[in-house]
Amino acid sequence: MSERANASVIPFKVEDEPEDEMAEQGSIENPAERLQLSEAVRMAEAIIFASAEPVSEKQLAVRLPEGVNIAAAMADLQEIYAKRGVNLVRVGDAWAFRTAGDLAFLMSRDSVQQRKLSRAALEVLAIIAYHQPVTRAEIEDIRGVETSKGTLDTLLETEWVRMRGRRRTPGRPVTYGTTDAFLDHFALEEIRDLPGMEELKGAGLLSTRMPANFSMPVPPADPDALAEDEDALTDIDLEELGLLTPRVTDE
Repeated sequence: MSERANASVIPFKVEDEPEDEMAEQGSIENPAERLQLSEAVRMAEAIIFASAEPVSEKQLAVRLPEGVNIAAAMADLQEIYAKRGVNLVRVGDAWAFRTAGDLAFLMSRDSVQQRKLSRAALEVLAIIAYHQPVTRAEIEDIRGVETSKGTLDTLLETEWVRMRGRRRTPGRPVTYGTTDAFLDHFALEEIRDLPGMEELKGAGLLSTRMPANFSMPVPPADPDALAEDEDALTDIDLEELGLLTPRVTDE
C-alpha cells in the first residue's frame, strides 16, 4: 500500500470572519439613504451659506426634506469643511460658516471695529454671562457698586445681552441673559463653554490667591429656559420697557 493511501486527510479549518469586519459590513448604509443624506448636506450647505445669520436646526428641519437626519447631515458637512479656509461652526442650536481660526489674521483689515467696552461694561457682561438670569440689583450686589443704565444700554446695543424675563419678586425686576450673538462673537458653541476658574487663573484673569470659599457659578445648560422664579416678558412688559410700539385702539 502506498504512503498516499496511508496518509490521513487533515481538513483545513476556515476561521470565522473577524467580528469587527462583519460589523463593518453590516453597518453599510442603504445606498438610497446615503444618496438622500448627501443631497440634504448640499441643501444645508446652500441654506447656511446664503444666510447672514446662524441657521438653527429647527429652520433646517423645516426647509430640508422630511425625515432627514439633521444631526448626521451637519456632522458630514462639518467634516467636509474641517480643513478648509472656512469652517462650519455651531452657535448655540444654530450653524454658521466662519473663517478658520488660524486664518483670522487675513480678515483683520476688513473687520468692523466695534466700540471698545468700558471696564464696568465688561464686568457687567461677565456677571450676566455666568449668573444669568440676573437682575440689575443682583449685578450691583455682586459688583459692590451701582450699575448705570447706560452700561446696560451699551450691552443691549451690542446685542450680546437681552432682557429675558421678570423676577417674581416685589417690583418684578427685569432679568438679563446673553444671546446667540454673544456665543458667536466669543466662538462658543454653548454658554457652558465659558472658561472655568482654573482656565481664568491660567490666563492671568484671576488672582492665584482667591479666598478658600470662592466659587464660580455654572451657567444654565439651556439659557433660554425660564427659571422657576422668572416669568416671560409679555407684550405689556415690552411696551412698558419701550421694546414694543404701543397698540393703537379705536377708542
